[in-house]
Amino acid sequence: MKVCGIELKGGEAIICVLAYDAGMFTVPEIRQRSFVVSQSASTEAIRGFYASVKQLVQDYGVNEIAIIERDQKGKNAGSATSFKLESALQLLDMPVTLVPQQLVKEQIKRNPIQAEFEDLGLKKFQQPAFKVAYGYLNHQQYNKDED
Repeated sequence: MKVCGIELKGGEAIICVLAYDAGMFTVPEIRQRSFVVSQSASTEAIRGFYASVKQLVQDYGVNEIAIIERDQKGKNAGSATSFKLESALQLLDMPVTLVPQQLVKEQIKRNPIQAEFEDLGLKKFQQPAFKVAYGYLNHQQYNKDED
């Protein structure tokens, strides 16, 4: 199973693909680590974002997308653009799950990451996207009975 973890920040989608097979996690190299949408009011910009992400997940055989859940209101609320990007992702023909930060923290506490982040070949800014993918995959693999 391959999961694309995504952190939405403003007009940017930061991604990390994480694969789980035969009890092993792997981080495949991907051609693009983030997508930036600077003109979120433009229909063409949102369609371009949708098409780019759709092509990436098809090319790398991604089965599911896990997005870090953001608050809808309050001091830490996500931006309007980030919710537009989330909607575009939800229209992809695959399962898309919003994952609460608390679930990610719980899963990492239960099943600590066994590698140093720097050794995974990812950039520092991809760490939240990696963590959401890791937490989501762990939750799927080890907590099937709790759902």
